[in-house]
Amino acid sequence: MNTKNRVLIPTPSYGFDPTEVSVPWKILTDNDLELVFATPDGNKSEADKLMLTGERLGIWKSTLRAREDVVEIYTNLKTDNAFNSPIKYDHIRPEDFDGIILPGGHDKAIREYLESEVLQKIVVDFFTQQKPIGAICHGVVLAARSIDPNTNQSVLYDYKTTCLLKSQERLAYNMTRLWLKDYYLTYPETTVEDEVKSALCSSGNLLKGSFPLDRDDLQHLNRGFTVKDRNYLSARWPGDAYRFSSEFVEMLKKT
Repeated sequence: MNTKNRVLIPTPSYGFDPTEVSVPWKILTDNDLELVFATPDGNKSEADKLMLTGERLGIWKSTLRAREDVVEIYTNLKTDNAFNSPIKYDHIRPEDFDGIILPGGHDKAIREYLESEVLQKIVVDFFTQQKPIGAICHGVVLAARSIDPNTNQSVLYDYKTTCLLKSQERLAYNMTRLWLKDYYLTYPETTVEDEVKSALCSSGNLLKGSFPLDRDDLQHLNRGFTVKDRNYLSARWPGDAYRFSSEFVEMLKKT
């Protein structure tokens, strides 16, 4: 693979899911890809602490927090020069990159990322140029909100996709709402699945897969679920991250 291939990973200033950034970073860098990170102000971002430590997750700590392998990868990520030297959103030039990965997160701080008009325009450019695009969990919301000015439709309008399922989002919320309130509802008025589905030409274009019971890893990629449609790859949650990242590498190899 050409070691000059560059992949962009934009994140919010705070609150991204550690698995959905750390695992792609690990797998892509292991495949000699150059990663560039971007944040709203060009300052280093930080993962959702709750997902890293499991604090306040109570009896669900082992189920909901990031796995130990991810915590270890995230620790290494924090020493990476690219991660520590992100560019600003408004300095992103899509022509400088061969692909983009859109991670997610639950903390409401990620709204600045999901609602960024700058990022939405950049996502449109990646789709227009038909470069590899990967979106996982709430990252699919960012893609769904990216409106192509030539069609006035979402860039996902006629694509097949998956995303964080309503059943997953509501289950995590109901398991923790007594003490975490609406932490697991980034937008309490709607769910990721409902918003993404509303951006598609047909509700049948949203594919759910079987309900996830376990997280994947490099030895068990079949536990993950992804949907690939042309130059676009999507996944549902951190439990799909290893398969998602591995398949994104394969997409880049074919470009």
